[in-house]
Amino acid sequence: MAADEIIERYSGLARAALSGETVVDCDPGIFDDGCFGVAGYDDLTGLPPAAIRSSLGCGNPVAVAELRTGETVLDLGSGGGIDVLLSAKRVGPGGKAYGLDASNDMLELARRNAEQADAANVEFLHGSIEDIPLPDLSVDVVISNCVINLSKDKSAVFAEVFRILRPHGRIGISDVVAEDGTTPEQRAHTEQRVGCVAGALTTGEYHGLLLAAGFIDTSITATISHGEGIHSAIIQATRP
Repeated sequence: MAADEIIERYSGLARAALSGETVVDCDPGIFDDGCFGVAGYDDLTGLPPAAIRSSLGCGNPVAVAELRTGETVLDLGSGGGIDVLLSAKRVGPGGKAYGLDASNDMLELARRNAEQADAANVEFLHGSIEDIPLPDLSVDVVISNCVINLSKDKSAVFAEVFRILRPHGRIGISDVVAEDGTTPEQRAHTEQRVGCVAGALTTGEYHGLLLAAGFIDTSITATISHGEGIHSAIIQATRP
């Protein structure tokens, strides 16, 4: 699926959420099984209903990123804004939470949700995760929730993340990955069910791209299995 098709797909989901619908971007049974959506979040207190309805992630990157007061955080593919709003609470008034999305409809949804949540320390940006519209060395933490698997150029994503992170900055990502050794047929079948329209990386490929971009202390921890060697996973790494 081409990038413009992906944007239109998620724009349609944003419009549905704006109209009051609960949206899913993969097999509805996966949401019913508690693997995707808001199942991974412990506390959604104070979040607008539309942010909760439009949650399409495969984990809770805010929990694994260990955000600290005063930090600047960027969410790649911020969607309805749930992770940005949660991040804004964690970093406090002295910190900043950015959300980046390529869909103007998603940005409209996220901005409405931020307004309803009275979140003053958030900002939503329009752009692609392969070309992040922020300066070098401007962010402490980058998070993302089941979005990098959608990219056709994942090496560009990791290079951009490395560029904008400050020294000793870190990433805390929830994504879908494939076990090393899974066949293309196995991956394609399960990826269709979980919405990975550009293809999930294997664990080895993920490590390799992070290291090639310059990251250290990389770790990939599988969480929930979706069958045929495909898992939700937590990805962490540090910029030297």
